[in-house]
Amino acid sequence: MTDVTETRAIRELIDRLTRLNAAEEWNGPLNPSQFAALTYLGRANRFSRAPSHVADYLATTRGTASQTLKALARKALIAETRSDADKRSIRYDITEAGQELLDNPSGLDHVIGHLSPETAESLSASLKALLLAMLHERGGRTFGICRTCEHHETKANGGFCRLLQVSLASEETGQICHEHQA
Repeated sequence: MTDVTETRAIRELIDRLTRLNAAEEWNGPLNPSQFAALTYLGRANRFSRAPSHVADYLATTRGTASQTLKALARKALIAETRSDADKRSIRYDITEAGQELLDNPSGLDHVIGHLSPETAESLSASLKALLLAMLHERGGRTFGICRTCEHHETKANGGFCRLLQVSLASEETGQICHEHQA
């Protein structure tokens, strides 16, 4: 078990990085919450883009997530799609303008990109472990990558989700899924 001093130091480092990253995001057309929602939508599969999924992923209320999504739609960065089967069901997809915004690397992306492969791999593993422990403690969903899910079945042309009973395109198997089970 880590001692209290080291625990506080790690928490403060994470907090400082988060604040530096958020401060950079405020310099663009979006606030940090809008940027986080757009980033999530850019990585989420087609089954994980409902307002409730965004709220769960961002650990916020559904009302806050809904207002964030409406702001992104007004800025033409995402588009709303209603389900043919259930008109109350909404999915948000990133527009070309939204994708262009996501394609611009941040200062944090730049710094991480210059880490040695060993350091980046170690940092990634440590942060994943920390995130999973926090989610476990809070009872939150993992939102893992599709191909790492117990419901995923690899196919020659992509995959198949046994839970939702749908075929998956190759690129979808690398996206975030709300239904993920490790």
